[in-house]
Amino acid sequence: MKYVLLFCGTREQQQAWEDMSEEARNAQYAQVGRWFEENRAKLGSSKQLQPPHTATTVRFQANGEPIVHDGPFIEGNEVIGGYVEINVADLDEALRLAKSWPARGIVEVRPVMGVDQ
Repeated sequence: MKYVLLFCGTREQQQAWEDMSEEARNAQYAQVGRWFEENRAKLGSSKQLQPPHTATTVRFQANGEPIVHDGPFIEGNEVIGGYVEINVADLDEALRLAKSWPARGIVEVRPVMGVDQ
């Protein structure tokens, strides 16, 4: 089964990341790199996203008219930092991967829709 792991955190965690020293950030990247290497056989496409302030959002009004806004679409304290597509046997295996994510924060596990769904 295919799932996507969405790597999320709070705005405070995002700010702490941006304020982190280069040395500390590189150490965190090294941990994450090891996680990707250890799980390579189950992982597909992945990307780290630019910070939330770089986002542009299209919202649709009740009449269907689109409105473009600067900023992220999530109206809350959480931000999505990146994602990876995984191919695993079942939800239990997806959750084991999510629980092993070294950067901590929040990991949302979401199934990918198949063509027949």
